[in-house]
Amino acid sequence: MFSKGKMLWVIAVASMAVGCAVPQKVDFTQFRQANPRSILIVPAINRSVDVNAPDYFLSTIAKPVAERGYYVFPVNLVKRVMEDDGLADANLVHEADPKRLGELFGADAILYVIIERWDARYVVLSTAVTVEFTYVLKSGHTGEELWRRKAKLVYQPQQTSSSGNVFADLIVMAVTAAITKASPNYIPLTQQANALAVIQPGQGLPAGPYIEDYLKDKDKF
Repeated sequence: MFSKGKMLWVIAVASMAVGCAVPQKVDFTQFRQANPRSILIVPAINRSVDVNAPDYFLSTIAKPVAERGYYVFPVNLVKRVMEDDGLADANLVHEADPKRLGELFGADAILYVIIERWDARYVVLSTAVTVEFTYVLKSGHTGEELWRRKAKLVYQPQQTSSSGNVFADLIVMAVTAAITKASPNYIPLTQQANALAVIQPGQGLPAGPYIEDYLKDKDKF
């Protein structure tokens, strides 16, 4: 029954081009001067209504950052150490002095993430699953902001072929939307948002010291 429909991806990256607009060039002067080698990823602030969103997000962010050539402190260990140090609340962590966190872990930079959206909304016989994040990297030595990025992705399954029976097609669309809303899979969307935010040339993180492109991508950043 569901083979008659085709799943469509609707992708929007807030800090990328909108329509035919050209993305603003990012100034990487502070980043280049700081030249971070290690990045500490702290628990994300959650502005969604899903209480599990921060833990799910945290499980997806380390890999793309490490693949850009940086040493990434084990996120679960970091979270445990922070809890033992009285920083169990993500809001308190984000308000804390980055230099304190840098000294505590010996980190060159701290990555802060805010979960702006993590939801599934029903819209006219379809469900749109949305994730939206704000990423901010600060120096662990000076506390200065080194990099900022936003990313938003939307997944919306739609019925693109007809069975010839309008009533039957409406039922298929309604059931598909209900299934998507009942058990939305945020992880693939989050992984793609992280990859786009971190890797996109001229917008994401420059290549770190642990990959071959280190200092060779200055024309793109």
